[in-house]
Amino acid sequence: MNNSVGNTARLLGAGLRALLVLTVLCGVLYPLAVTGVAQALFHDKANGSEIEDGGRVVGSELIGQRYDLPLKKGQETPEPDLKWFQPRPSNGLGENTVNTRYQLILSGATNLAGDSGAKKTDGGRKEVCDPRAEEGLCAQVLAARDAVIKDNSTAGHTVRPADIPAEAVTSSGSGLDPHISPKYAELQVHRVAERNGLSVEDVDRLVEKNTDGRILGFVGEPRVNVLKLNIDLKHLVADKG
Repeated sequence: MNNSVGNTARLLGAGLRALLVLTVLCGVLYPLAVTGVAQALFHDKANGSEIEDGGRVVGSELIGQRYDLPLKKGQETPEPDLKWFQPRPSNGLGENTVNTRYQLILSGATNLAGDSGAKKTDGGRKEVCDPRAEEGLCAQVLAARDAVIKDNSTAGHTVRPADIPAEAVTSSGSGLDPHISPKYAELQVHRVAERNGLSVEDVDRLVEKNTDGRILGFVGEPRVNVLKLNIDLKHLVADKG
């Protein structure tokens, strides 16, 4: 009996000592070491790749933002503020009322299939978007296409459907993409120049300045961070004013 109690006590003691040592190692020392290394070697990335403007943090390189006009009475979705470069659509989780427009409570894709809202042609061998579709991916894409043409066409420049890149009418997998392609940025140049009283050449140079090439020269695609581009646009407008 006494041996049994003694063995049990020794096992409990060993277990508690092991728990204490592992808690200190894995729960205190290891996180502190990793945090210290991250802060020393990757300070910017460790703190969320923050972007500052005027001495304050205005966002992150990793998270997209909307540029909209104030919500008007009776509106459920605000209109885009067309003096700014616009990001790609942020449909997020479709009709989710908590998060659909670059908010950080949730993220996700629409999960709509490629043939959602499509119709079959050529004897059923091909599928194309049905312009009469009232819901589904096709309806979203066609509505976004029409909005891109309407918003970005100016008196001296007409946007054609063939000019519109895919990411201008579709949201990303997370719905939080901070980048657009140089092609989509260039499509918006005439509208941004007109709305801000700038020359097309000046705005073109802004896009070129903010275009990042492929990683290591071959990974991924060229891209433009919309937040950084709009910060430079704000300063350009202030300088010209």
